[in-house]
Amino acid sequence: MPNSFLPKRPVITAYPKMPEAFTEAEAMSAFLKEKGVEAPFGSMNDGELRKRVKKGEFDMLIAVGGDGSVLRAGHLCAPSGVPILGVNLGRLGFLMQIERHEWRDYFEKLFNGEAWIENRMMLRAEHVRAGESLGQSNALNEVVVARGQNLRPVRLTVSVDGRRLTSYIADGLIAATATGSTAYALAAGGPILPPELRNILLVPIAPHLSVDRAVVLSEGSSVSIVVKGENSVLSVDGQPPTPLMDDDLVNVTAADVTAQFIRFGDPGYFYRNLTAHMNENSLGLPR
Repeated sequence: MPNSFLPKRPVITAYPKMPEAFTEAEAMSAFLKEKGVEAPFGSMNDGELRKRVKKGEFDMLIAVGGDGSVLRAGHLCAPSGVPILGVNLGRLGFLMQIERHEWRDYFEKLFNGEAWIENRMMLRAEHVRAGESLGQSNALNEVVVARGQNLRPVRLTVSVDGRRLTSYIADGLIAATATGSTAYALAAGGPILPPELRNILLVPIAPHLSVDRAVVLSEGSSVSIVVKGENSVLSVDGQPPTPLMDDDLVNVTAADVTAQFIRFGDPGYFYRNLTAHMNENSLGLPR
């Protein structure tokens, strides 16, 4: 079992578009105060709260909402090394271990020293045009180069560690982490990777007369994606897309920061969560 984790300075953030998230966050803050632990709460978009997280004032962030809330928390907390505990009020909750009705029991476990920290790799994406870097951003799930509003497929040439891998004619290409293997990459037909892996997963989206299989790269590999044509965009963790031009380059490597998540029980929780979600989804399908 990994080393236990016992927080002293938690903060609680609520998904701003979900009123019930604020109700739960307030209840959590009151619950912790009864235990002698001060835990301020507010919106994930609260600028002052975000500044305090970045300064390292807290040693844990409780994200109340859905998987999107945890993605935002990952981007905020990773640079400061602040671990995240997600409480699911959304639909899927692949990144969560705690459901809405369970948090009181899990908070008891947390302060009994029964929690541990799980480290998950993030990606760094760099957009380069004519040799000049136009920006960098980190991804917990995936970096996607895909067609924009035009319905024509995009043409992409991919190199790994400086050596040409292949070219794709497709709706796009996903470069995902192990965390992202259960997100867009899974929907595009990719494999599920254990969360502790530090490999990059390449998954084409609707490839046409191209390699149609996902590729799992060695740990530490770097990926370069060269865009041909002007009908493509770059999106990182589902953020608003950035238009790409002919011969633009997107470099994807492991980020120098790691997302940390607070977990309970043995590491096999991941597979139990996964099968529970998949079985839940299949219940609504016609037999």
